[in-house]
Amino acid sequence: MSSREGAPEPYHALLVVCGGIAAYKAAEVTRGLQKEGVEVRCVLTEAAERFVGRATFEGLTRQPVGTDEFSYPDPAMRIPHVDLADWADVVVVVPATANVMAKMAAGIADDLATSALLATPAATPIVVAPAMNVNMWSNPATQRNRATLAARGVRLVEPVSGRLACGYEGCGKLAPVDDVVDAALLALLGSKSRQDLAGVRVLVTAGPTHEAIDPVRYIANESSGKMGYSIARAARLRGAEVTLVSGPTSLRPPAGVEVVDVVSASDLHRAATELFEVADVAILAAAVADYTPAAPADHKLKKARERLDRIELVETEDVLRELSAGRGRRVVVGFAAETEDVVENAEEKLRHKGCDLIVANKVGGADSAFGSDTDEVALVSAAGAERLPRLEKAQVADVLLDRVRRILDERAGDERA
Repeated sequence: MSSREGAPEPYHALLVVCGGIAAYKAAEVTRGLQKEGVEVRCVLTEAAERFVGRATFEGLTRQPVGTDEFSYPDPAMRIPHVDLADWADVVVVVPATANVMAKMAAGIADDLATSALLATPAATPIVVAPAMNVNMWSNPATQRNRATLAARGVRLVEPVSGRLACGYEGCGKLAPVDDVVDAALLALLGSKSRQDLAGVRVLVTAGPTHEAIDPVRYIANESSGKMGYSIARAARLRGAEVTLVSGPTSLRPPAGVEVVDVVSASDLHRAATELFEVADVAILAAAVADYTPAAPADHKLKKARERLDRIELVETEDVLRELSAGRGRRVVVGFAAETEDVVENAEEKLRHKGCDLIVANKVGGADSAFGSDTDEVALVSAAGAERLPRLEKAQVADVLLDRVRRILDERAGDERA
């Protein structure tokens, strides 16, 4: 499978969809993995097709979807159950029915899905997300199969309690989609995927800052934090020890990443400065406010008697410049969000801040990077500017981390010389 120009080879996930009312959630799991830069292929059991048609997954993945080993629609797969299992970096079973869990535990391979599961190499992680009636889940046979699979190293995303489609109340409801996606991403850490940042300590900042005017008003910007969160997640998947300093966002913390929540530019400066002491790499993707109110009020300002048309501002600390000045052999990456002359302004920022690399992107207008799942950036260094095509932010993150790895290797080579 090839990736888009400018992006590295993606991770591969084989999604095995079983026959249950929660089968439609498998489509959401597919999209969740794709948003993180993972390429997905799907196999459906015959029962799954009664709930969600294969056309749904073919449309989402743009790949053939099959249920029958002997009529698999991709002629390149000569032995589909073996070829699909070999292709995958992780296998995800969602929703896992009691029937398929029993077959997995017993080693039964009587269709394409269960044959692919049995053919999965021992080094490839399998994630199972069960969903079924509460009595089926609590049945001793199912619990015995659950224990058997867990003992073999299968990763279980336990079902949750709630009102079930059958009308019962209790445990058996499919875990939240984000939990299934996070489990699959974490499983990739132990897969055959590259771990070229193993042992590297990475500090990432993300999101906006909120600068208080009074207890209910603040100065902020449109940053969603998606780019920084994508970088943190990608670095963790490549084996790094990652700490994410995050301004206020609505995003779920990346799996396996330590998150330090901050609000203001001052909070972010304090946290980043402290954490940089033990970091090898700092990637400062947060959109930090340049100015903050000089004297925030301790009460809500009333426009009837207190002026709101003039707010005295003071400049915030320049965390990128400070960390760059004291980086030594460490790598520091900054971001430049520009509305015009993107590369030219980023080159000026690189000279002024003294960091190793600036990731420049355009904000404002219909193609703004703020809030989008895609971005079109230029990587600006002393060697020049490399413009990338528009990519998913997860793919931008991987290209950026490739550059960071290269800088680390060059510095290690200089030290050895």
